[in-house]
Amino acid sequence: MIAGDVGTDGPDLGVDRLLLVATGSVATGDLPFWATWLRTYRPELTVDIVLTRGAHRFVRPAALHGRVTGRVLDDTWPESETTARHVDFLEWAQAILIFPATFHYTARLALGLADSPSLLAAQCATVPVVLAPALPPGGTDSEAYRSHVRTLSARRTTRVVPPRPGVSTTTGRPDSWAPALVPDCLIEIARLRSELTGSPDATDRTRYPRSA
Repeated sequence: MIAGDVGTDGPDLGVDRLLLVATGSVATGDLPFWATWLRTYRPELTVDIVLTRGAHRFVRPAALHGRVTGRVLDDTWPESETTARHVDFLEWAQAILIFPATFHYTARLALGLADSPSLLAAQCATVPVVLAPALPPGGTDSEAYRSHVRTLSARRTTRVVPPRPGVSTTTGRPDSWAPALVPDCLIEIARLRSELTGSPDATDRTRYPRSA
């Protein structure tokens, strides 16, 4: 697959700082491609990528350095840091994209858990938060998943982009669910930001124009 296969046109996002959180899905292996796509076709965006512990099973930070326009960070609170990483995320990001979002991460966010910097930032964000779930066979029919999607969709700042049919790496059958394409996620970010514009809570955070 080459970048042109997924299209290059898209809306004006109205943001130039995107926090992309990748979780422990096999679809995370495609992240180097998407980082290159974003750098090529969305050069106005500075993208910081956050990797959860599970994401490290499918992509290495070294595969992203040089492709991404911002930093590549772990979803942890390092003891050596003198600042709170979740606050850094909140102050810097103008939009948060969780791509791909596993069933587990989606559930944790819906349940209000905040046991990692990215989760705490997403729970407290007043900017658009968009999830692109990647699910196993039967995932979209799960009552638990559907309940979590309803909970998240009811939040003013959060949207869930439906997954696409995919082939399971275990069964080899087309019964799995791949995350929405990144361009479609950006469209949802633009749409949600438009809805939030004018709201006194939907502030454009500019205190830190660049992550330090």
